[in-house]
Amino acid sequence: MLSRRLFLKSTALIGCSAAAHPLLSPIAFASMPGDNRLVVIILRGAMDGLDVFQPYGDPSLRTLRKTLSTGPEGGAHDLDGFFALHPALAPLMPLWQAGELAFAPAVSTPYRDKRSHFDGQDMLEAGTGTDVEAMRLRDGWLNRLLQAMPGVQSETAYSVGLDDMRILDGAAPAKSWAPQTRFRLSAQGQRLLAHVWHDDPLFRPAGEQAIEIINDDLVRVDTDDGPTRDAQALARFTADRLNGETRIASFSISGWDSHARQGPVIDRALQRLGAAILTLRADLGANWRRTTVLAMTEFGRTVRENGTGGTDHGTGGAMLVAGGNIRGGRALGGWPGLAEGDLYAGRDLMPLRDIRAHAAWVMRDLFDIPRDVLERSVFPGLDLGDNPRILA
Repeated sequence: MLSRRLFLKSTALIGCSAAAHPLLSPIAFASMPGDNRLVVIILRGAMDGLDVFQPYGDPSLRTLRKTLSTGPEGGAHDLDGFFALHPALAPLMPLWQAGELAFAPAVSTPYRDKRSHFDGQDMLEAGTGTDVEAMRLRDGWLNRLLQAMPGVQSETAYSVGLDDMRILDGAAPAKSWAPQTRFRLSAQGQRLLAHVWHDDPLFRPAGEQAIEIINDDLVRVDTDDGPTRDAQALARFTADRLNGETRIASFSISGWDSHARQGPVIDRALQRLGAAILTLRADLGANWRRTTVLAMTEFGRTVRENGTGGTDHGTGGAMLVAGGNIRGGRALGGWPGLAEGDLYAGRDLMPLRDIRAHAAWVMRDLFDIPRDVLERSVFPGLDLGDNPRILA
């Protein structure tokens, strides 16, 4: 059982750093932006999409991987006669069968060849291309989406967890919380802070919002013990907020870097991802029908299994899509093939589409954001291409 005391990221008892944090911008109260919900899960560590959605129908796979991604023969669950779902995601098969689970098998950000987790995650969350100067990589694409939406207030978007979710950093108001943290401040302490910050134009708005968060009437997060406990806690809080006024939320799941012994590494990570999605589905109740979940990672992994039973940093990866409002039960986009001449740089899965385009079309169809705003402001310089019609 975990406490659900609200936590402001980067606060040491609402210290100076918190007051300067962009997530603590002043609130502009207005009506909420519609009924649809979006959850973005960042999978940190470069998930091996070839192992999660195993293209066992590609004849080259068996020559590239001897022990990994062996398809239904290795216990994976057949999806469409070509792809199979990793055994650890078996609990999600009912979603696939109900049309509430889909995946894009060959996508990537514009990040190429440098293979740094930090740089790759920065680019994924910033949502920019390689032509954007580093100084412009300070905010995230979900925050830029908020700036294009009418009726946004601080409760509209939540960054959940202890990780720094750059994807929600920026000028638009948003909130941040972690289920692992207890946060208490007495009434006397609140009055003291109000007195100290009263005449400070920088600290006062942040302090007022911090006290607002402390005094929120939140219920407790109850989760089962076990390896998926933290993921369930993140998802449970996220669903609780989405059942209220929140419409956008983001959290991350780590543990996908599988250079050696990939089997147990990815098995644990997939159990957490599966538990998070199922918790969202259960706790959202009727609102699941208005929710889209995107699970994205910074880049893919090499198509060849290495000598230690793992895979190394690659290029093309996969995106998982779930939700009660999607046209699931299918792979989104084409398949580049795994033959020698089909690979990127002779070693990686060739990406066929920019992962940002899929996210952009989801945002357009969920929140009615104009295409030109998505291409100019949310994802600067991106060509959305054709609509993959992810939503039902």
